Amino acid sequence: MLRQWCCILLLLLCVPAHAAEATPGKPLIKIGYVEGWADSVVTTQVAAQIIRGRLGHPVELMPVAAGIMWQGVARGDLDATLSAWLPVTQGAYYRQFKDKVLDLGPNYVDARIGLVVPDYVAARAIGDLNAERAAYQGRIVGIDAGAGVMQKTEAAIKAYRLNLTLMPSSGPGMTAELARAINARKPIVVTGWVPHWMFAKWKLRFLDDPQKVFGEAEHVNNVAHPGLSAKAPRVLAFLQRFRWRPEEIGPLMLAVETGAKPAAAAASWIRAHPERVAEWVP
Repeated sequence: MLRQWCCILLLLLCVPAHAAEATPGKPLIKIGYVEGWADSVVTTQVAAQIIRGRLGHPVELMPVAAGIMWQGVARGDLDATLSAWLPVTQGAYYRQFKDKVLDLGPNYVDARIGLVVPDYVAARAIGDLNAERAAYQGRIVGIDAGAGVMQKTEAAIKAYRLNLTLMPSSGPGMTAELARAINARKPIVVTGWVPHWMFAKWKLRFLDDPQKVFGEAEHVNNVAHPGLSAKAPRVLAFLQRFRWRPEEIGPLMLAVETGAKPAAAAASWIRAHPERVAEWVP
């Protein structure tokens, strides 16, 4: 199994999503992100362009699954990630690798995961779902099978004794199902999180979770390999200072969802907010 994971990781790391030519004297920075997560994509794009444009380092962006992302940073195959959901969603990965990575603090606070429904749905709490099982076609629409929110949803199914099946999909697959249901005004329950563009597009709400299976408010952290402090100290300092505000990341995620290319949207945002970039770059 370990050999299989290592092979998968090496294959993924050989296919960068976006690479820049090496700058003399500046080492290449490899950043892992989860491609189907809107917040992960835009946060990583903005950071990468600042590292290239202001700090002079070439950057490779690596789309990987969450587990491989943590393993890559711990091994040094990745220099950093800006997609570490803590303390609940990716808490198991953090506990496994915490002695091999540097936690640089949050880039976004007040994040949250849970089960999400359109506002016209009658259910108010997770325990209400069984009463309308047929309306939901007996399922909860999920995302990638290895995601932390999927693991917590499986725990919620047991804790609340739900007679529903969690259906793995992907981030885009989940929102496509959600869009179809909303357009037809049909009940649906999905695995969701904030920050996410879907809350800017539709009227949605989290189902109450009195047992706190999904935890309280979370934060999205920047995590780096310890070797980054010697390899690129200014990059490390930038990652320690990089912090989003909800009103900043929300419109950028929605712009990408409505057709803007992530790299172009990130570049436009950076040009429009030089004062924020100046706060982050030491």
